[in-house]
Amino acid sequence: MPNFITKAGVGLFGFFCLAVGLVSARLLWPGVASGMPHIAYHYDARAIALFGHIGFAVVALMLMPFQFNARLRGARPKLHRYMGRSYVVACVIGGISGLRLAIGTEAGPVAMFGFGLLAVIWVYATLQAYQTARARDIVRHRQWMIRSGALTFAAVTLRLYLGVGFATGADFAEFYPMVAWACWVPNLIIAEWWLLGDTARNRAVS
Repeated sequence: MPNFITKAGVGLFGFFCLAVGLVSARLLWPGVASGMPHIAYHYDARAIALFGHIGFAVVALMLMPFQFNARLRGARPKLHRYMGRSYVVACVIGGISGLRLAIGTEAGPVAMFGFGLLAVIWVYATLQAYQTARARDIVRHRQWMIRSGALTFAAVTLRLYLGVGFATGADFAEFYPMVAWACWVPNLIIAEWWLLGDTARNRAVS
């Protein structure tokens, strides 16, 4: 693959993570979500979970591009480890809070299971990434971080799908439960496809 395409993809990935993180952070301000009825009811019923999910998911999303930066990892390994621990904490708290929101969602059982399963797998993949890093199993650490990153990136794909749904005038009650699955399942499939290809490439080299 041409180098400029790879760099463009990495740059676009980082841009989306930082942009969505900054935009999402505005939801932490009181009153902002009044125009977003699909989440506004959480402020009254489970505000701690909502603020926990938004706040820590934003941190995870904005740290993620730096964790995948090979140059930063090589030049500043201590910084990489420090940011990695912060990423893990953010994912775990954000995931647990997200699970609480999923259980209390008013969007129906399809959305509940979609977002709930995302939260559980997100926390699991991130903890596996942390444990393999502690064990100095760099290969498996990288694999689990790719999975965790794909699930963290659901924050981006969720908003892309919502934007398409609103732009096309789709019925929110119908498309939102589908988005609860579509925002992360394709991401994870692509991650697994990439890991399979990466394994095949490594075997070919060896």
